[in-house]
Amino acid sequence: MPQDYNKTLNLPKTDFSMRAGLPKKEPAMLEEWEKSGRYETLMKKNEGKPLFVLHDGPPYANGDIHLGTAMNKTLKDMIVRYKNMAGFQAPYVPGWDTHGLPTELKARKKAGVENSTTISPVELRKICREFALGYLDDQRNQFKRLGVLGEWDHPYITLVPEYEAKQIELFGEMALKGYIYKGLKPVYWCPDCETALAEAEIEYANDPCYSIYVKFAVKDDKGKLSAMGVDPAKTSVVIWTTTTWTIPANVAICLGPDFTYAVIKTGDEYLIMAEELYKNAMKAAGIEEYEVVGTLPGRELEYVVTQHPFLDRESLVILGDHVTLESGTGCVHTAPGHGVEDYDVCKKNYPQLPIVVPVDSKGRMTKEAGEPFAGLSTDEANKAIAAELEQRGALFAMEKIHHDYPHCWRCKKPVLFRATEQWFCSVEQFKEQAVKAIEEVTWTPAWGQDRITSMVRDRADWCISRQRKWGVPIPILYCKDCGKPIVTKESIEKIASVFRMEGSDSWFVRDAADFLPEGFVCPECGSKNFEKEKDIMDVWFDSGVSHAAVCDARDYLQWPADLYLEGADQYRGWFQSSLLTSVAWRGKAPYKAVLTHGWVVDGKGEKMSKSLGNGILPSEIIEKYGADILRLWVASSDYQVDVRISPDILSQLSEAYRKIRNTARFILGNLGDFDPDKDAVADSALEPIDRWALMRLDELIGVVRDAYDSYEFHRISHAVQNFCVIDLSNFYLDVIKDRLYVEKIDSPSRRAAQTVIYRVLDAMTRMLTPILAFTAEEIWQAMPHDASADKEAAIFNDFPKVSGLVHDEEFLSRWTKIHAIREDVKKALELARSSKVIGASLEAKVTLTCDGELYDFVRSVEKELPAVFIVSKVQVQKGSAGGFKGEEVDGLFVTVEKADGEKCERCWTYEESVGSDSEHPTLCARCAAILKAE
Repeated sequence: MPQDYNKTLNLPKTDFSMRAGLPKKEPAMLEEWEKSGRYETLMKKNEGKPLFVLHDGPPYANGDIHLGTAMNKTLKDMIVRYKNMAGFQAPYVPGWDTHGLPTELKARKKAGVENSTTISPVELRKICREFALGYLDDQRNQFKRLGVLGEWDHPYITLVPEYEAKQIELFGEMALKGYIYKGLKPVYWCPDCETALAEAEIEYANDPCYSIYVKFAVKDDKGKLSAMGVDPAKTSVVIWTTTTWTIPANVAICLGPDFTYAVIKTGDEYLIMAEELYKNAMKAAGIEEYEVVGTLPGRELEYVVTQHPFLDRESLVILGDHVTLESGTGCVHTAPGHGVEDYDVCKKNYPQLPIVVPVDSKGRMTKEAGEPFAGLSTDEANKAIAAELEQRGALFAMEKIHHDYPHCWRCKKPVLFRATEQWFCSVEQFKEQAVKAIEEVTWTPAWGQDRITSMVRDRADWCISRQRKWGVPIPILYCKDCGKPIVTKESIEKIASVFRMEGSDSWFVRDAADFLPEGFVCPECGSKNFEKEKDIMDVWFDSGVSHAAVCDARDYLQWPADLYLEGADQYRGWFQSSLLTSVAWRGKAPYKAVLTHGWVVDGKGEKMSKSLGNGILPSEIIEKYGADILRLWVASSDYQVDVRISPDILSQLSEAYRKIRNTARFILGNLGDFDPDKDAVADSALEPIDRWALMRLDELIGVVRDAYDSYEFHRISHAVQNFCVIDLSNFYLDVIKDRLYVEKIDSPSRRAAQTVIYRVLDAMTRMLTPILAFTAEEIWQAMPHDASADKEAAIFNDFPKVSGLVHDEEFLSRWTKIHAIREDVKKALELARSSKVIGASLEAKVTLTCDGELYDFVRSVEKELPAVFIVSKVQVQKGSAGGFKGEEVDGLFVTVEKADGEKCERCWTYEESVGSDSEHPTLCARCAAILKAE
């Protein structure tokens, strides 16, 4: 019986396997991280290093996380982990937004409370708080399950007293600078939610509606029409609107001062419309017979008086630069109670005009709209008013159109523009300062700078008051006797101090006097009787002051933050509210850099929704594949655009993950007897292919570090995967198997190979730690380490550095050519295998035929080629034909034959020296010598 020589080979030994799977392993690892204080230890180890602060944008604590929030938190964790390995101390304080209407509505529903009037404010707020904190705990556990490291035991929460107190202080500073004021002006108003909304809370949807053309009869032409021979009593100005329900609020008709207006005769009446638009209006009305009897500029018609079509009210002709010739008649229906531009032009140039608001908070018409319409919804009023206009002969034309109309982001229903008394932040006062602050920030993608700049330049003053109970009260008191609002340094300090001790619930429990200094009297009238503001602050103000309440308030963080990272929708949300409060407070942006990501969509690029049945929950992915696969999905995606996910994509990612993991498994299996401190060899003792592998590793480290620094994680996952598959599995690891398995255990060539694969695994594990948080940790615990490494955890170690080998382009080019030759040889071997010439590649003798420089090159590397090709023999001959014609290398011909000699039972190569040693008659001379030496 031949000796069992396999037991003398250095075969792989490892318990690092695919068995048990990520879904089972990860929870145990998380438990260990928490028990050992992994995050706290990391912060302690990095003390004294430069700070890097990624400030977390707070998600709403009102539901489970979805793939968008999972992607967001994973991106942040990858950055924080990398920075902590790249020479920084990078703390991460997660946060939650806990106030606002979405939470109030869900909390009320869960508690079975129909509306806020059936319960006291304190009870309602208690229900909301418990609801928010319950979901906060759920979300915290879900984020932790993703592998996110952070200060989970001390997050920032917008409802805690110290946060609310800081919010009051910042509001006070803005108010004392004159940036906060109360005024009656049109704001977005949601009749369903019964509250004012900010621009960031508005979504646009395409709605069908009827546009109407309405005739306003001229009452006083100021002599302008008479001078043209036109009878004013038979003349009407024709307006156009898509919001019929606002006709009762009309007080004026606005013309463009420099536009030309035509006086059109049709039948026995005259109509006034812009010269460029009247034809469309006449066509809409179905009128073909008409003539233009005269024209005059818009400014000539200023102060002409018309009569409201059905109310006892005059409508004044005014001028405004906001009038356009894009649609309508060029005669703009002006209702300052329901339109921002209408309000602005009337307030600025025609203050004598009244502001009429004939719609209540529920979106119902009031008696001011006219007795027939009182109590109707705006939809109902549209039909009733159109019928009234038609009956009175004032409805000139009607058309059905589709247009983009603002909707509430919470209830998804159409909103109104409605003038109400609200508190505003006067953005106009510091708008240019905000634009300048934007220019000092690094925006990624770069278009983000233009986007937020245009938004800030175009925005109106910020409506910061809300007519709700669940939120931070606006810290203003009023004198009961004279009505003066009280906002002083002393009152703000007192309110903040009470909130810091008792929270904002105190506003709904304590008397007004408790929020003023002892003995305070009204500076206007001397009264001692005060009452509290009933409105709360916009939740965007809550989250928008987090830079002050968190980054500036916690001494281990810093202001401004180094980075904000959120979805692209936050240009009009948190990025902007943070910017405005910061500029108003300290004159600069609260962040040095802003990074944004797109939306998560399905495999076809469609938005995910329950109704379409294409939604995937993070928990479903984690349960089936593990969190590391979800993290790899994030890292593999170009997240700056919309990110696709589907079962097929996840399956492909699992395969990519398996290739990386199997590479690690192979290396671990060959390091069982390797002690880096004792067995590693110097660079000078490495073989050429070893030096090539380290140079390729150096290139990978450079690419990966640059990609991390520029937050381009997809470059990392792709580069590492290619390195594992192309450079390692398909080439280097394949070639060195003979050295690892066959050579003497402590031979210089085997130790050289082990030295390289150890350095490769060490570097690769560190590079992957920010992305594959669990797998990298598992590898780290299974592999040997040198004395310089922190054995406890991969993340406690520095990001890998390059080897120090001189980057020799000529050397690398030489191995690139060898690699190409190998690819042609592999194709020739496959053809020979198909033709039954050989079985395994070690049965082959390969003859390379070539001429010229290629022949000289191949001859120079001839000794290395058997190992590179994994064949028994290689010979090189001159010539220009014969055998398989190379496809990768021009001028190369490959011939494959059965190798001479017998198969060595130990190394499986075919050698003529098999049997030359009498003690080992079935082994080749090399294997016999190795066994004797051992």
